[in-house]
Amino acid sequence: LKAFEKCFNYRLFLVSCLQVLNEKKLQEVDSLWKEFETPEKANKIVKLKHFEKFQDTTEALAASTALVEGKLSKNLKKILKKIVAKDAHEQLAVADAKLGGVIKDKLNLSCIHSPMVTELMRGIRSQIEGLITGLPSREMAAMCLGLAHSLSRYKLKFSPDKVDTMIVQAISLLDDLDKELNNYIMRCREWYGWHFPELGKIITDNLTYCKCVRKVGDRRNFASSDVSDILSEEIEEDVKAAAEISMGTEVSEEDINNIIHLCDQASNIDSCNQTLCLCQVIEISEYRTQLYDYLKNRMMAIAPNLTVMVGELVGARLIAHAGSLLNLAKHPASTVQILGAEKALFRALKTKRDTPKFGLIYHASLVGQTTAKNKGKISRMLAAKTALTIRYDALGEDTSAEMGAENRLKVETRLRHLEERGIRRISGTGKALARADKYQNKSEVKIYDPSGDSTLPAASKKRKIQEVEEQEAGVAVKAKKAKSEIK
Repeated sequence: LKAFEKCFNYRLFLVSCLQVLNEKKLQEVDSLWKEFETPEKANKIVKLKHFEKFQDTTEALAASTALVEGKLSKNLKKILKKIVAKDAHEQLAVADAKLGGVIKDKLNLSCIHSPMVTELMRGIRSQIEGLITGLPSREMAAMCLGLAHSLSRYKLKFSPDKVDTMIVQAISLLDDLDKELNNYIMRCREWYGWHFPELGKIITDNLTYCKCVRKVGDRRNFASSDVSDILSEEIEEDVKAAAEISMGTEVSEEDINNIIHLCDQASNIDSCNQTLCLCQVIEISEYRTQLYDYLKNRMMAIAPNLTVMVGELVGARLIAHAGSLLNLAKHPASTVQILGAEKALFRALKTKRDTPKFGLIYHASLVGQTTAKNKGKISRMLAAKTALTIRYDALGEDTSAEMGAENRLKVETRLRHLEERGIRRISGTGKALARADKYQNKSEVKIYDPSGDSTLPAASKKRKIQEVEEQEAGVAVKAKKAKSEIK
């Protein structure tokens, strides 16, 4: 009974259990379902030939697992040798082509897999209660449900060291916390900035800013407050000096309470009525740090080589984007390179432009420290080495990070080679470093020639000399006449 339950639930059925009576009906694939409308019609097509049951649930689970994975179990091999060997001239119909190939190789039996077989299996599953006598529907459903649960638990293959689901959830929560923290801190800086705008420029760290505001409150309290446990001496002096000459607006105590919601410092605040307070920002920041440490430790336990190559945050985002570490290991290096840039990829393919060179891997440290010219080459090489480390982490038994360290060293060597080659002089050997020659300005200073603006016809030089001499002689004659008249 469990054999049939196993066969029908996982869509694998052997004709050695049921014998086809009318093969002509099987040729009509589109109308084959009509032959299984009632149990009477189904009994005219097939009949039960042999039945074999399992001894216990463990045996049924082992056989079902082997069938799902396309392997030939011991019990199935015995049945095929005992029953099907007598009718070796007949064909064996199987619903799994992979299993049919295994049967053909090991037992030399002719197997068939086609749409006709699929329709036949569907018809048998629909009328299984009529084909096998003494099979109540309630017992059949209970057996199907029990074996399905057992197989599901087996397929999980639970291992506390290989639970990548925790990484997917942790990195998603980390991103959500970053967004919420960004919104909270931005709101706190904007609100308190109206009262004390200089504090935001002096204290750049968000968590320190929130702690300082939570402890002091009104800027007039900075002169009498001791914040040495939060700020250094130099910054504390700057804050107190800025508080005295601040250009911020004067606000009432009620406005301060409504803006920053000081949790424990102001005595007139009811702690039960706090909504969005700086305590929450500080607690979320501390929890975010704790979650990051947890993610880092989990990544080093599950995918140490991937963590060494691209870092724990980028590695976790790659795993989360693929769904699991095993799914990520199935991706080729070219897919790992642009994983996360699918929208840009399809837009580039649609518009027939250049495809993106990197996706999530762009945030890796090796790609970040590369110049813009070599980012594409380094990302391609890093994706190839990362794909190897992912497969080693997902399918290997060793938990060391030696392979990741070796591949990272290769990528760093390639990176230095590319960066150094950019500053070398192009010569026969290519080894001479480029030398910066002294800059010399070789441009000529041109002076404007106004003679080019004249529209009069140009005269010869001789004529110009004669005209000049005649003018000079005329001036001399006039000068002599003027002198004589004066005398």
